[in-house]
Amino acid sequence: MSDNKNALAVRQEFGASESSFAVVETASTAIAAQSKAMVESRYIMAMRNPRNWDAVRQDLIKECRRPSFANNKSAYYIKPIGNGVEGLGIRFVEVALRCMKNVLVETTMIFEDDIKEVHRVSVTDLEANITYPLDVRVSKTVERSRPNSDGSYISVRKNSYNKDVYTVVGTDDDILNKRGALISKAIRTIGLRIIPGDLCDEAEEIIKSIRLDEAAKDPDAERRKIVDAFSDIGVTATDLTGYLGHDLGKCSPAEIVKLRGIYGAIKDGEATWQTVMHNEAEQQKTPATDAAKPKICSQESFEKKRAGWKAAIEGGKKSVNDLIATIESKELLTEDQKMEVASWAVAKNQGE
Repeated sequence: MSDNKNALAVRQEFGASESSFAVVETASTAIAAQSKAMVESRYIMAMRNPRNWDAVRQDLIKECRRPSFANNKSAYYIKPIGNGVEGLGIRFVEVALRCMKNVLVETTMIFEDDIKEVHRVSVTDLEANITYPLDVRVSKTVERSRPNSDGSYISVRKNSYNKDVYTVVGTDDDILNKRGALISKAIRTIGLRIIPGDLCDEAEEIIKSIRLDEAAKDPDAERRKIVDAFSDIGVTATDLTGYLGHDLGKCSPAEIVKLRGIYGAIKDGEATWQTVMHNEAEQQKTPATDAAKPKICSQESFEKKRAGWKAAIEGGKKSVNDLIATIESKELLTEDQKMEVASWAVAKNQGE
């Protein structure tokens, strides 16, 4: 008797017989055994070939000093937040992990339905036996300027230009691109937790230096390259001129480097040109400078002026609030100083 899962085995031994069911390996158990063997082999290889940190540093610096790598959009980016948030990109993380060796990057889909996928991305340092996981949610919808050809859509909203934006089910290519971008971001985020901080800092300085040197050698050629690159993502030369506030021909090497970093952020999905311009507009709203703001009244200054201020209260020339307002038009009082000013009025009233 046999089926797909079990087989009956009969053994004859010294006149006696013994029957048992031999479990036939299924596809799932075979895959589990294979996965276990692969994980064990990786740890064994890591123990037999431990990394040399000096060699890792040399290999990584060598990669960062290549102009083609340093100028790669995904090696370093500048996000338009405040005065600019700079960071090492996915290409750097990939190269750094490769130089480190004995690092395992895994991606597994753990959930899927009609509207989303959830992928678990993990990076493991096989030598330290440390794993950093991160779950990534990938929506299967995209936004379009018009509904599907049959008029169907999931939802609609108004954009900043007061035009309709429709949410529709994405195509296979749409989902593939979103999945790849989000998983890359996750690998970069948790990969940077594995890479030592001092190596990241040194690599960052080299990449920035290489970019600045390249821009300084031939500013015109670098400017044309970055203008063409922005054109590929729908940002015109006029848009760049508006962002810089001057003609592109007057770009300094530092501005070219900054534009390259912003391009990398947009290309990798870290920002959009709209967020770049919005942030720039916010930065143009010049706050009061430190020189224009009243300074804190030092205790020494307070003691020097104390008698005159107290006389104004005791003589009934000013109320406490009026005096404080007058003083703080030139210098700010501390809470203790304000309490002392208020005490003068209390003492005056008690004396009366």
